[in-house]
Amino acid sequence: MLKWYRIEGTFPEQDFVTQIKVNGKKLCMLRHQNELHVVQNTCPHAGGILSGGRCRDGYLICPIHRYEYNLKTGRGAEGQGDYIDTYPVEVRVDGIYVGLKESWIKKLFG
Repeated sequence: MLKWYRIEGTFPEQDFVTQIKVNGKKLCMLRHQNELHVVQNTCPHAGGILSGGRCRDGYLICPIHRYEYNLKTGRGAEGQGDYIDTYPVEVRVDGIYVGLKESWIKKLFG
């Protein structure tokens, strides 16, 4: 079950990579080739902050060791054997939203 959160802020129309905070969670938001993406902000390889990285050919590149992650699937480049979490994004009339899974504990105890 997804819960949708409106992303606060204004963002450029051209490509960008930035850190956002949604529901207390730091995430990486980016625009690459006119498409918005939201992914986890920490590189699973060495803990680098992905919002400090850059994009190339549909991959987000970690600024520390240049590990690459596919923006659509989250899978690491061939031979890496790792992945990052990706989150659905919707552009609505009143803003940009990201869908986060709601934990069953939170649903139970609200």
